[in-house]
Amino acid sequence: MSVHRSLIAATSNPLLERALHDKLGRRSDTTGSLGELEPLAVRLGLLQNTLKPRLRDPQVLLFASDHGLAVDGIAHPQRCSTAEQVRQLLNGQLPLAVFARIQGMELTVVDAGVSDRLPPHDRLLMRKIAHGTRNARVGPAMTVDQAHAAIRAGMEIADAMRGNVVACAGIGIGSHESSALLLSRLTDAPVRELLVSGPRMNRDHLAHLLLVAQGAQGRHKDAVDPVEALAAFGGFEIAMMVGVMLVAAGKRHLVVVDGMAACAALMVASRIAEAVTDYCVFARSHGHLGLDQALHLFRSSALLELGMDSLDGTGATLAWPLIRSAAALLTEVVDGEDPGPSRPNHMAAVEPPSAGGASDHTVPEG
Repeated sequence: MSVHRSLIAATSNPLLERALHDKLGRRSDTTGSLGELEPLAVRLGLLQNTLKPRLRDPQVLLFASDHGLAVDGIAHPQRCSTAEQVRQLLNGQLPLAVFARIQGMELTVVDAGVSDRLPPHDRLLMRKIAHGTRNARVGPAMTVDQAHAAIRAGMEIADAMRGNVVACAGIGIGSHESSALLLSRLTDAPVRELLVSGPRMNRDHLAHLLLVAQGAQGRHKDAVDPVEALAAFGGFEIAMMVGVMLVAAGKRHLVVVDGMAACAALMVASRIAEAVTDYCVFARSHGHLGLDQALHLFRSSALLELGMDSLDGTGATLAWPLIRSAAALLTEVVDGEDPGPSRPNHMAAVEPPSAGGASDHTVPEG
């Protein structure tokens, strides 16, 4: 992980940022402002280190894992098991699968630690570390070695991935609660604010969640290192997303972060390499108030607020046309220029890294 820390460069580049704003400003003079699309376009240019960002072969990675906290009765009784959610997704029974297909996004479900054995499927990647984590209230959810193994597995997945855009999301019984515990530990945010789903949340259920969460917090009060905290609270899907995010940022690829588990993964990744957040934008698939708090921790908001209550990852598929349109502002809209340079005059005309190959690990300066 130290190698990827050194390879992840901050995207700050005043010269390029000014050139991107100037380019968009010339178009606004004739077409009018396009609001929030413009700062998104600037961000895409900065992360690819170019005046002409190009997005290729978008991937949706949905990491599935079960959590030992579930044995404490934290899940809604009518909620499907993790294995059943995966089955429905792979069979095209959930909107996420349909939206990914019609948007031209390649969907892969990763079995990071589902408690059940899943049958083979073309879009299922088997990377199971164990059949679910242990109960964080009574002991570490996983060993530090397991946490490192899961992070490495995520790195390997990202290293082999096509394209330069990846949307990350996680599912699993107990995933939200483990994510809340991890975010609370790494940021000192009150765990209650991350667990409250909304004003109509059943008070008895919230009281039970807080009892379980506070028990886990007390059990692991000394786990403050990001990887140790990850091992203490779980889970495997979060750990694998940490690895994906580190490698993607090292390649200057765009990461779309969707949901609590992905936010928890990003927080761990940012503690390992702070600049990883420069390469991320946020989506959301449900209105859980805890996710509002998680996004606030990054001083950010989701690209779209559609009032959904759907599987994490769904919002990322719907945000993709918006992201693609923002890039097109800089690459496709004709404004009277010749094709023009991909860098300002005083910058070296070095194209951003391509997807795939050893050159992806060379981060351009600037």
